[in-house]
Amino acid sequence: MNRRDPALAETAHAGLELDPEYEHTPVPTESRKSLLTVSAVWFGFPMILTNAVPGGIVVALMGFWRGLAAIVAANLVMLVYVGLLSHRAGSTGESFSLQATKTFGRVGYVVASGFLATVVVGWFAFNTGATGATLHQAFGWHEQLVAAVAGVAFVAITFLGIRALSWLGAVAAPLFILVGLIALVIVSRDHDLATVLDYKGVGGNSALTFGAAVSLIMATFADSGTMTADFTRWSKNGRQAVIATATAFPVASLVAQITGGIVVAAGAVASAGTVGGNFLPILTGGHGVALDVLAAVFVFVNLGSVCSHCLYNGALSWSHLTRTRMRVMTIVLGAVGTVAALAGVWDHFLDWLVVLSVFVPPLGGVLIADQVLLRRRLDGRAEAAVRPTAFAAWAAGAAAGGLVHWYAPQFSDAVTGLLVALVAYAALEGMPARSRGE
Repeated sequence: MNRRDPALAETAHAGLELDPEYEHTPVPTESRKSLLTVSAVWFGFPMILTNAVPGGIVVALMGFWRGLAAIVAANLVMLVYVGLLSHRAGSTGESFSLQATKTFGRVGYVVASGFLATVVVGWFAFNTGATGATLHQAFGWHEQLVAAVAGVAFVAITFLGIRALSWLGAVAAPLFILVGLIALVIVSRDHDLATVLDYKGVGGNSALTFGAAVSLIMATFADSGTMTADFTRWSKNGRQAVIATATAFPVASLVAQITGGIVVAAGAVASAGTVGGNFLPILTGGHGVALDVLAAVFVFVNLGSVCSHCLYNGALSWSHLTRTRMRVMTIVLGAVGTVAALAGVWDHFLDWLVVLSVFVPPLGGVLIADQVLLRRRLDGRAEAAVRPTAFAAWAAGAAAGGLVHWYAPQFSDAVTGLLVALVAYAALEGMPARSRGE
């Protein structure tokens, strides 16, 4: 155990020494992980079944080529967005909470960090509930019992820390590729995959605008993408942090979303406009015991990956907010999230994405402006309890995103909110302190 700093060293009751998670301090240079390890953490996160769903919805409502263009555009925006925040994290070793403290103030960060930390616990609940619902629909298993067992398992994985996330990601991503390919082979038996390129969609030209589609895709990972520092602070430097991010956006995310889109465009999913690219029923349609077992393992591993990542984000931020340990908050929040899953919160998926696309990217825009674009000018500034410019810019971005969502859906509310918040923050910080009320 590290006796130089007992606050950073933890030992499990069973005698297994666990790595410190550095809830309250930057990750020191000697504790940074390899590029392969950090990449495995991010690569195994977006390549999930619930990321194939929005990909399939976009293709169903827009047609294959327009849907593909929206998916690619959204992932390229995410690469820049998450990549910039990751570069900063890899350079400093700071978590999302530490980044937010500098930008929003030592008291003000509670709002920003608490908001996103709660949102990602919602994702944990959604995907834990989806595990039970998916296996109930596929095999008739008891939905609530499966969700409860899954919740306990996902909490146990998260408890082990960042290293366990890399192990799980290293398994989950290849397993998704294998199962996705098997699903496409099965689809090809009854559907002509050559017709995928000519798929026009089921919603007509006005069903979903290009901008709304970009926002929908971005919203799936806007929260954990904004909290990327929790993962990429473990990188040896900023460059490696960006490379690790690129394995997720666009690579892993595109694989999941395009797989969902192809299955939909092939005509293999009923009610694709609402259920999207969920291809699991294709695997469990009476193709033998071996494939059923593979499908069940796939659901647990695949959704377990996203659940453990989201719970890690939430537990790390809430441990900083409450001045406790990440592993303590993992148990507390895991229990809360599992109960929420049993209550059926996962039923509100699309409504959840709309909220995220409006409120989360502007927060990230403020962080990028402060931590990346203006970092040289603002380094060494006096610490503040609350930084009003950060909150004003966040509010401006969210308001702009909301207006676009309701009155100009041809544009992306997520991208609009992000850019408006970034520009607003830069403009506010450029004003004299007296004009800002400081």
